[in-house]
Amino acid sequence: MADPKDVEQNKALAAIGYLGILFLVPMLAAPKSPFAQFHAKQGMVLFIAAIIMSVILAIPFVGWVVGGVGEVLVLILMIMGILNAVNGQEKPLPVIGKFAGQMGGGAK
Repeated sequence: MADPKDVEQNKALAAIGYLGILFLVPMLAAPKSPFAQFHAKQGMVLFIAAIIMSVILAIPFVGWVVGGVGEVLVLILMIMGILNAVNGQEKPLPVIGKFAGQMGGGAK
């Protein structure tokens, strides 16, 4: 369970962590906040997934479909992550949460 004081102080930073490369903001600005680090790690995995989907989109035909669907899923996960952060929750995101959890401390 996250410390309520930590959550309240770092909600905004945690939410920013889901906006692409901005996962670096909570990672660097709040290195001692387990809440911010949890969301920064998920944001980083989501950012990597978005890059992979962009590369897949470069493949004609099949890549356009797979990459397009993947980009929509990344957007949905981004919104879910932002909502979790703003609501003070440490819920692992579907599919990517387990990868963020393997980065040590913070992600569950």
